[in-house]
Amino acid sequence: MDDLFGAGRDNADAGDADAGYDDGGTDQSGSARSAARSAAGAGSPRSPLAVRMRPRTLDDVVGQQHLLGQGSPLRQLAAGSDATGPAGPSSLILWGPPGTGKTTLAHVIAKGPGRKFVELSAITAGVKDVRRVMDEALTARDLFKTTTVLFLDEIHRFNKAQQDALLPGVENRWVVLVAATTENPSFSVVSPLLSRSLLLTLKPLTDADVEGLLQRAATDVRGLNGKAELSPDALAHLVRLSGGDARRALTALEAAAGVAFGDADDADGIATAAENAPVQIELKHTERALDVASVRYDRAGDQHYDVASAFIKSIRGSDVDAALHYLARMLEAGEDPRFVARRIVISAAEDVGMADPTALQTAVAAAQAVQLIGMPEGRIILAEAVVHLATAPKSNAAYMGINQAIADVRAGLGNGIPAHLRDAHYPGSKQLGHGKGYKYAHDAPHAVATQQYPPDDLVGRNYYEPTANGAERDISTRLERLRKIIRGS
Repeated sequence: MDDLFGAGRDNADAGDADAGYDDGGTDQSGSARSAARSAAGAGSPRSPLAVRMRPRTLDDVVGQQHLLGQGSPLRQLAAGSDATGPAGPSSLILWGPPGTGKTTLAHVIAKGPGRKFVELSAITAGVKDVRRVMDEALTARDLFKTTTVLFLDEIHRFNKAQQDALLPGVENRWVVLVAATTENPSFSVVSPLLSRSLLLTLKPLTDADVEGLLQRAATDVRGLNGKAELSPDALAHLVRLSGGDARRALTALEAAAGVAFGDADDADGIATAAENAPVQIELKHTERALDVASVRYDRAGDQHYDVASAFIKSIRGSDVDAALHYLARMLEAGEDPRFVARRIVISAAEDVGMADPTALQTAVAAAQAVQLIGMPEGRIILAEAVVHLATAPKSNAAYMGINQAIADVRAGLGNGIPAHLRDAHYPGSKQLGHGKGYKYAHDAPHAVATQQYPPDDLVGRNYYEPTANGAERDISTRLERLRKIIRGS
């Protein structure tokens, strides 16, 4: 039982002990060279930087402030009290993208008074493992007054029988279950377990969150201990590539630091750097460490709008290769794929229009699929939509038509509504002449009747002028016949 209940806590404490190492600031290895390389994690058996920088309290957690207010269920649970009061559930389901802090929150909760931490992965664990944890948790509670925090990662990978095995322990509070998932729990977690747990949704970290985390890791004794310093370009590159994932950002920083210290080592300047000044982590180090070139792209500045503009204009101009280039440029720079999907939907309506009515269907389907699937697979869906739009025949006739109609309305045109088109269902409407003389279109040949539809001052005004491109060739012919019948000309 000691092994079972001690394993997770020992690992967590090992990370903490590692994080508080003194060798990064002193020359225990006998040289400043090893001290500096040790601070970067190069050539060291210590835990990864992402583990060493794991917050110890909720106040250290980056992001997720919507869940960390005073008196919130998370704070109550971390303090050792029930998440929702004496009669409420004390188990959590944490739903969010990778790197948003699900594992971190579980570790923080486990540090509460009288807690033991056990970690299982739904990828490798089975029903026997769950039942063993439940049995030993019950023993720990009854004999040692100790609460077991069971962190179950990837719970969506558990089948119904495996999730059902959790129910007795959650129902009777033998364990505090903290389950993590990247998929919607409404579809991946059984209802009985969902109803007994508090569902918390974690959001991707903002650029500011990730930037603060990286800067803290560079200076914190648990991280690089001030032995390395990030240049603004390198910092921006790491933030862009993180995609709101804290673990990815810290792993990338650790790799870049290793390259920077390696360069300093090759230049035989590591001792001087360790004694007098931190080693500079430059953009070239992040590019070499991650094998990803920096893309000049400011999501809040000119590059954001310039690349998006070039993207749309390339689709409009039917240059599929240029459109795919700008798509790749945005995605590689960390642009929100939902923003790209929205631009594609607009382009389908504005630039392709009725020349290929299926283009809008493709664009909307792509936007929904990207929302469902996310990245990196979402790039394939976006590319398919871009290829469809760029190679489709183009027409802005519908776009121009609505603009002209709006211009007339704003100019005060369109006085009244013909009496025969007005509502004739309320009492007294017939006395006003409403509906008198209205021709029911389905009673006419081909379901098209000759009668006036627009206001008097707009009779004969054409807003929609189809092109001869794509599907609009057929629409143009049909529209000409329709207008002749309707207007009686």
